[in-house]
Order: sequence, then C-alpha cells, then structure tokens
Amino acid sequence: MDLFKAIIIAIIEGLTEFLPISSTAHMGFIANLMGMEETEFLKMFQVSIQFGAILAVVAAYWKKFFDFQNLKFYYKLAFAVIPALVLGYLFDDKIEAVLGNQIAISAVLVAGGIVLLFADSWFKNPKIDDEKDMSIKKAVIIGFWQCLAMMPGTSRSAASIIGGMTQGLTRKAAAEFSFFLAVPTMLAVTVYSIFVKTWGKETPNPMKGYEMILSSSDNIIAFVVGNVVAFIVALIAIKSFIGLLNKYGFKPWGWYRIIVGIVLLIYFTQFQ
Repeated sequence: MDLFKAIIIAIIEGLTEFLPISSTAHMGFIANLMGMEETEFLKMFQVSIQFGAILAVVAAYWKKFFDFQNLKFYYKLAFAVIPALVLGYLFDDKIEAVLGNQIAISAVLVAGGIVLLFADSWFKNPKIDDEKDMSIKKAVIIGFWQCLAMMPGTSRSAASIIGGMTQGLTRKAAAEFSFFLAVPTMLAVTVYSIFVKTWGKETPNPMKGYEMILSSSDNIIAFVVGNVVAFIVALIAIKSFIGLLNKYGFKPWGWYRIIVGIVLLIYFTQFQ
C-alpha cells in the first residue's frame, strides 16, 4: 500500500472514529477519491488501524483503565461488549458485503443524520453524569445499541452515545462510556481481522490479515505508520469532541451527516 495514502486513511480514521459521523463512510469515500482499488488488504487495513484509536482512548483515560480497585468498571465493559461480539461473529460475512456498497452506506449516513437532529430534544432530563452511577444492566443495554453500528455508515459512536442517553446518561457521560466501550469492542474486531478472519475467501489467494501485512515491507510500514497516525489524531479528536458535544449538542453533527451523505449519494450514483 502506498504510504501517503495509508496516512490519509489513518488521519480520517483518527478524526472520525469517535465522532458520530461514521468512520467507515469517510474512509470509503476518501479511498475511492484517491483511486485506491478495493483490495482485501485495504478493507483489512481500514479495520486494523482501529488499534491505534483504541490506544488513544486508553492514553486519554489511563487513570480510569488502570484503576484496578474499580472492578465494576471492567464488569460493565465485559458485559456490554458481549452483544457486539456475538452478533458481529454471526453476521461478519453480511457486514463485509455491505462494506463495498458505498450507496447504501451514504444512505445510512443521511438517515443517521436525521436521527441526530432530534436526539437532543428526546433526552432532556439526564440523571447520570458519571459511569460509576450506571448499573451493569444499563451498560448491557448500551451494548445492544452499539450493535446498530454493524450496518456500515451508522457510526458506532453515535449508536452507543444515543444508547447511553436512553439510559439517562448526560451527553458527556454517554460519550465517555462510548469511548470506554470502544476499547474491548474494537480490540476484538482488530484481533479478529488480523489473526482469525480469512480475507478473500472467494479469491485464488485467501489470506489471514497478518499474512497480508507481512507479505511486503510496504504493507508492514503502512500498518505500523497507519496505527501511529490514527493514535495521534484520535487522541486530539477525543479531547475536542466532549467539549463540542456539550456546547453544541448533536444537531451540527446531524446536519453534517445529511449534507455529506447527500453529496456522497450524488457522487457514487452519478460519477461512479
């Protein structure tokens, strides 16, 4: 993979992974715009650089993740991630099939934007401002909400934040728990994509993710640099997002999704 293009994809991943705007839609469009062929390595790369974003969450909230006296925090994450692990494994092939359908992803981007326009008015009286005040049951419900993001274009962040708000969390608390939940979720997806999943089953040369990475020095460099770039950019995005969400709510993100989604629909239907 070309290093410059890998860096651009990683920047997009870092910027959009924790925002409610769908990293999948943005990476797919940018890759298409740069004329990148939709290879198995590209699809695996877009998933595997989430590892850098995971580390950004751990770095930003390291006191939380290494507070071993707060065992209930780990229980909440463990139980909340189960729905995504089970459903993700069962529907992996169907999810991969949609990854190449940019029109469907763009349409979902618009639909999700419409939902975000009304999200603030739906949840006006939040009562939980800290993860410590949330029950394991509520965490599991948020975990099921996160599963909506299995449809590419939905945004894992948007689904889990809204899920948190349905359980009485403030925007800040919901966003932070969405970040926390991303760590086991995305770690599992990354490990699966690199070490377990066989890519290109219908091609003459199916390979595991790590085999594709190790197949050339260019791929190794792209993978390493991509994760480093995703980590740095995601760290900046995480620190900025909470403040923006508290100040402006979801409506600006909703309009952004609608506008970008419409532009992408026009692009993919008229120029592809």
